[in-house]
Amino acid sequence: VRAAESGAYKLLYVAPERLDTAPFRELAERLAVSMVAVDEAHCISQWGQNFRPSYLKLAGFIELMPTRPVISAFTATATLRVREDIIAALGLRDPLVVVSGFDRPNLYFEVRKPENKPRELLALLRARRGQSGIVYCSTRKNVESVHELLLTEGYPATRYHAGLSDAERRRNQDDFLYDRAPVMAATNAFGMGIDKPDVNFIVHYNMPKSIEAYYQEAGRAGRDGSDAACYLLYSGSDWQTNKFLIERGAQENSELDDAQREAVIEKDMTLLRDMSYYAFTSDCLRRYILSYFGEKTALCCDNCGNCTGDFNEEDATEWARAALNCVHQICARGWPYGKSMAADVLKGSNNEKVRKARLDHLKTYGLLSALPRRRIADLLDRMEQDGLLEVSDGKYPVVTLGEKSKRCKEEGFRYVIKIPKRVEPEQPTGKVGATLSSGGKSGRKGAGSGGVERGASGGTPDREDRSYPEGLFETLRVLRRRLADEAGVPAFVVFSDAALRDMCRVMPEDDESFLSVSGVGQTKLARYGKVFLEEIKAWRGGSEKMH
Repeated sequence: VRAAESGAYKLLYVAPERLDTAPFRELAERLAVSMVAVDEAHCISQWGQNFRPSYLKLAGFIELMPTRPVISAFTATATLRVREDIIAALGLRDPLVVVSGFDRPNLYFEVRKPENKPRELLALLRARRGQSGIVYCSTRKNVESVHELLLTEGYPATRYHAGLSDAERRRNQDDFLYDRAPVMAATNAFGMGIDKPDVNFIVHYNMPKSIEAYYQEAGRAGRDGSDAACYLLYSGSDWQTNKFLIERGAQENSELDDAQREAVIEKDMTLLRDMSYYAFTSDCLRRYILSYFGEKTALCCDNCGNCTGDFNEEDATEWARAALNCVHQICARGWPYGKSMAADVLKGSNNEKVRKARLDHLKTYGLLSALPRRRIADLLDRMEQDGLLEVSDGKYPVVTLGEKSKRCKEEGFRYVIKIPKRVEPEQPTGKVGATLSSGGKSGRKGAGSGGVERGASGGTPDREDRSYPEGLFETLRVLRRRLADEAGVPAFVVFSDAALRDMCRVMPEDDESFLSVSGVGQTKLARYGKVFLEEIKAWRGGSEKMH
């Protein structure tokens, strides 16, 4: 405090909760502060992904200062609504608003709905041995299970969640950064401040609670500019898990009063619904994400599973009409039920809830019994996304007919959905896969099982220029690893994968041509130029002898 008052510090980092303490408020009244910079500013907005009431006290704190400083606010992912909330809550006066753009064109996006997530995960990783990636899970239990699965299958993996000791978290984080364990299984507690540029893939083993959370976590891939892949493995249980986490989180947040708690739950359920729409859209996934953040883009990006995937079109007109009739019959009797109950009725389920409500007496009961229940649930999700059905906000969402449902009565109405072509991934070799099975019966083939055909072996559309010798690339990676180990730094500190690939294309022979490599400046030239040039020369000599 004395050093701050004497002007010894240029920057003072403060948690928002600190601003509400009397000693710090008194300090602020005495200081000549030139700027207050608010990081993670989306926390100010009740429509931000991590609303924290303590952020709302910032404006009052600023008013205590003898002279109003410049106010700035920063966030990585904020919709227009959140940006407007930030401006209002901080009392910003005619602010300069800069949106640098949300698009990450080097990232490939894909959604898969596997019958067996462990098999699908192993299929994705099979072609990526040695590459660096993060597998995000919604719970600690899933992290532990995925971590055990990967170790059983021979992948050098580590784990990260809040239940581990500080020492283990630090050790595991370093193992990931230094590529001793290139695959990290983690909850969303992992990633903030982890600027590892050479992450090649992100797999969301469970659906996150919001588009903001998904895009922040997916955005940890490909920071060196290289192509990287981002997968979401979706199952219906993800919705229920997230609903539970949302409600528990609001109840455990002591900062919230009862009114704020209800508002936060309602808002978070709306964000979760937007996230689930992403899982079911058949349109361009990149377009969906960018549109969510208010950014216009092309109809097709040619770099996501929906734009490059192999789909069958299925006429679901009669299924849609049956679903609309079912919802209409439920609503006509004044019964407030959600999509899950409607799916049970259409399937002809004999469970106690259906019988107790006498919904088994509806004319639409069992009308879609020939379809797997999961397909019926998917159909209802798609119909909600397309506006044929509406689902209320709040703790107990109720399904009703949507504004566009009237179209089904029009002559010539057709409802066509795109279904990805599927194949069954290979069975894990270890025992753990069976305990991790998520949804459906393992081993079942046909529609709805496994992953899309293109990716069952772990492949993705690769737009990178591969016009360089892979052998040289691997040779330079080994050299980089040795130099990094000797210096006690992560490999990417020496050179990024993108820089190594460019070396393989340029094939520099002297200092001048080495400087033309992407990511090489005078410092890197002085430190590493000689040894890399010698390695390239030796490889070229050996290659020429072979030919």
